[in-house]
Amino acid sequence: MSLSSPAARSVDSPVVVDRGDGVAMRARGLSLGFGSTAVLADLDLDIHRGTITALIGPTGSGKTTFLRSLNRMNDKVAKHWHRGDVLLDGSNIYSPGVQLMALRRRVGMLFQRPNPFPMSIAENVLAGVKAHGIAGKQHYRAIVEARLREVGLWEAVSSRLGSSPFNLSGGQQQLLCLARALATGPEVLLLDEPTSSLDPITTEHVEALLRSLAPALTIVIVTHNLAQARRVSNRTAFFYQGRLVELTDTTKLFESPEHPETANYVSGRMG
Repeated sequence: MSLSSPAARSVDSPVVVDRGDGVAMRARGLSLGFGSTAVLADLDLDIHRGTITALIGPTGSGKTTFLRSLNRMNDKVAKHWHRGDVLLDGSNIYSPGVQLMALRRRVGMLFQRPNPFPMSIAENVLAGVKAHGIAGKQHYRAIVEARLREVGLWEAVSSRLGSSPFNLSGGQQQLLCLARALATGPEVLLLDEPTSSLDPITTEHVEALLRSLAPALTIVIVTHNLAQARRVSNRTAFFYQGRLVELTDTTKLFESPEHPETANYVSGRMG
């Protein structure tokens, strides 16, 4: 069993065929909203396998709602609706019979604020592993150590794995949540402003870690930090007023954007 490489899985079965087209996830004609409010309209977007895609745009532009649609986290919100398709390796994640737990094993998520579970540090790392029956007890210690080393937290917590995670600093809690997300071996990792509450040193560490995880992992990150988007991503999508304005290579989007709205935003002329 590999402790570092994510395994390929289908939504409902343990085997998936790689389509070989370089696209991990694909939105087609996707519209999202809540009640009478439409948040995004008729979105088409490809997320390339093994890359980091940054989603940028003003608050309220729809980027976080889109991010949460990629593993159906919006399903939990009252009056949520969607039209169109989200494909994971060619299979529609909104198809009847899709098991959300299996989907979220493949498409993991790290939230803006740390959300450790009320259990020990080690049990936090193993929560998804146990829930999905990924490994036997004989592998638990190795998984905990491998994932905590991966996020740079092992040396700080190795002597207190049975302790509460709430005694850790905010930055350490976020790294623990990242270790927990990685422990299930996701193919895609969704990040919703994961460093917004972290200090600069921890932020730098997280960014370096994200760069090291690709291309073995496909990453999608929402960030309001334009410098961060430039530093970590291969491709950047600019959202504005409920629509996708532009999606291209990050360097091109920042240095020679095609649309006036993009140019105004990345240059700081629009907040």
